[in-house]
This record gives sequence, structure tokens and C-alpha cells, in this order.
Amino acid sequence: MSQLEFSPEPRLLGKSGIFVSPIAWGMWRFAGRSVAEATALVEAALDAGITLFDTADIYGFDSNSGFGAAETLLGQVLAASPGLRERMVLATKGGILPPLPYDTSPLYLARALDSSLRRLRLAQVDLYQIHRHDILTHPQEVARALEDAVTAGKVRAVGVSNFTTDQARALASFLTIPLVSHQPEFSPLHLDPMVNGLFDQAMERDMAVLAWSPLGGGRLAAPADARTQAVAECLDRKAAEAGVSRTAATYSWIMAHPVRAIPIVGSQNPARIAEAASALQVRWTRQQWYDVLVAARGEKLP
Repeated sequence: MSQLEFSPEPRLLGKSGIFVSPIAWGMWRFAGRSVAEATALVEAALDAGITLFDTADIYGFDSNSGFGAAETLLGQVLAASPGLRERMVLATKGGILPPLPYDTSPLYLARALDSSLRRLRLAQVDLYQIHRHDILTHPQEVARALEDAVTAGKVRAVGVSNFTTDQARALASFLTIPLVSHQPEFSPLHLDPMVNGLFDQAMERDMAVLAWSPLGGGRLAAPADARTQAVAECLDRKAAEAGVSRTAATYSWIMAHPVRAIPIVGSQNPARIAEAASALQVRWTRQQWYDVLVAARGEKLP
């Protein structure tokens, strides 16, 4: 049976003109460690061939360092080892402001971006994404703020995170620059983007898909119900055939979809980050891939 097509080579980040690795590394749990420890993690990701680094201003807000902690730590790493910045494509996000849920008004976004750049000790980030949809801001205002950021040279490309297809479409209609990315939750245990039109929109508009929580929030590591166990068993069969871990098999299953989703590795363990690269050697047949999907659905396809 033929294998699904997959290229381990760098690919374009939507219509941005920026090339990125097929796997990303995320910094949701990055804060709360020394600069030396943080540097080791960044270097582990780069050594694994990962060039796309995903962070956000809210990452680390629940740590002792508070809001902006992950960006601040990364800024310290880059200041101590400036050469690392040249090897990465850096993405950050704004628009969540605890305890207020969301704010994407132009004034707030401008301040949030400037604050992110100050914490990162940079003049520009490669990708800036709206972290969550703000019900109280008209998409035309959000579009103006994003375009101003690009015009000012503070951002190279813009995208959205946790947006519905309609929310993304509305925002894109007011932009004169491309919306280059969607960042939804996606895993074998969370299939919504594959069935709610998001993947279809991404393929139609040539938007990159950055999949957060690709391991189901850790549930695939320790299955606690029949459905998760069934999915794990399918993944394990493929992992054994390919000589990789269940984790790597999961990443590869995500990447096998024609939307070419980029799984965001959330581990803060250098060995596990390095392990992610083995996902690039896995090739799925249609039957094997669909076996995982059927197990994930808990019922046969129509």
C-alpha cells in the first residue's frame, strides 16, 4: 500500500515568505528556570532541526515571575547568546490580559507588542498572532493594529490563534497583508480543526497550521480511558514498525495530513525535544492513518 506524501524539508510559513521547520517548539512552560537551563533547551531544539519557536506574552503568568515571564527569560537567553536569534523564526502572541479575558483594541495591541519586544530585547519578531478572539473589538480595528505593526517593522507576518474560520475570515477581509497562520488545538484526541472547516480554510488560503497540545495535553502518554487507549495502541503499532516512540508517531500522524500541520512540541526536557526529530522519518499508509482516526472517533467512518 502506498505511503502518504511527506517532506521533512523546511516549508513556507503560509504566504509570509519565511521558511520554517516542520516541527515547532513551544515555551508555555519555559519560565521559572535559570538562563543556563533555558539556553540548553533552546539549543536542544535547534540541534533537533527545529527553527520555529512559539511563545506568548501570557506564558509564565502563573509562575513566580508573572505575566511576560517566558518572553523575559528568552530575552535573557538571546542577550547572552546573540547568535541564537539568527537561527530561529520567532513567534509570539498577544491579546490576553488577566484577569480581563481578552483585549485586541489597537491601543492595547500596540502596547502589548512593544512590551513583548522589550522583554525579548528585540526590534522585531517574525510572527505575531492574536492569541484569542476579542468579542468587543471590531476586526477592522484589529487589522489596522496588525498592519501598523508590520509597517513599523516590528513584525514580519501576522496570524491568529484559537480563532474560528469565520473569525479569521472576517479579520482577513480587512487586511491588505496575508493572514499567514492558524494556531488551533489539534491532536488525535482533539480533531475539531479537521472537521469544522479550519483545515479546509488553511489549505484554501495557504495558511500555516501550528498545532498546540499535539499529545492531547499529555493524555496519550498515560491513557486513562478506552478511547485514548485505543488510539495509543494504533500509534504504538506504527511506532514499533518505524522504531520510534509513541510521541514521535503522534507528531508524524499530525504532519501526515495534507494541511501540513506543524506540531508544537511542549516538552521542556532536552532529551524529549531531541526525540521529536525522529517523527520526520515516519511514513504512514492510508490504512494506518485512518486506523488512528477511527480509534480517535470511537466509531467507523460513514
